[in-house]
Amino acid sequence: VQLVESGGGLVQPGGSLRLSCAASGGIISRYTVGWFRQPPGKDREFVSAIPWTSGTDYADSVKGRFTISRDSAKNTVYLQMSSLKPEDTATYYCAAQSIYTIPNDVRSAREYRDWGQGTQVTVSS
Repeated sequence: VQLVESGGGLVQPGGSLRLSCAASGGIISRYTVGWFRQPPGKDREFVSAIPWTSGTDYADSVKGRFTISRDSAKNTVYLQMSSLKPEDTATYYCAAQSIYTIPNDVRSAREYRDWGQGTQVTVSS
């Protein structure tokens, strides 16, 4: 499945952004989709995931501030980000595991096969 992220940009601390991950070449509801981010000079880290089965998962650092959702009609997964902090500054990537993979470890980047190109989020005053 091919993934394209959009929605990044520059936002002030406390602001909000909604990232989109549009899928093609597959039905996104059949895949576990995750969001990861890579801050400048740091390793890629897990942000959130929405398994094709049920439920959602969030990193502790974003829990209560970020919300992941899926719109099957638009074949898109969203990441709504609120109360943004400077430490949220990063390149954000969406990724998909192989179709119908049992979502045993949604937090590991190694479990994801397909990746988007990333979208930059900068939180600064």
